[in-house]
Amino acid sequence: MLDPKQLDDMAKRFSENLPSGLRDFQAEVEKNARVALQSTFSRMELVTREEFDAQAKVLARTRERLEAMEARVAALEGTPATGEAAQPDDAAD
Repeated sequence: MLDPKQLDDMAKRFSENLPSGLRDFQAEVEKNARVALQSTFSRMELVTREEFDAQAKVLARTRERLEAMEARVAALEGTPATGEAAQPDDAAD
């Protein structure tokens, strides 16, 4: 999720770009813009860079473990590990 300070900055920039007649309502517009931005971003289900990096590391470790297990199964079955699951002969029928 975005930092609340970033949302405030975005709302403030939005309200500053309004025509001069509407600047009287700047505080209310800032508040409404902030709420609208926050709800939009929450619906987008954004994640922080730290969360993304952590999940990428988990995925990489899982992939390594899967490849090791595939190689181990292939060795136990006596077939070479190719990185893809072996298909039984009768599956082609």
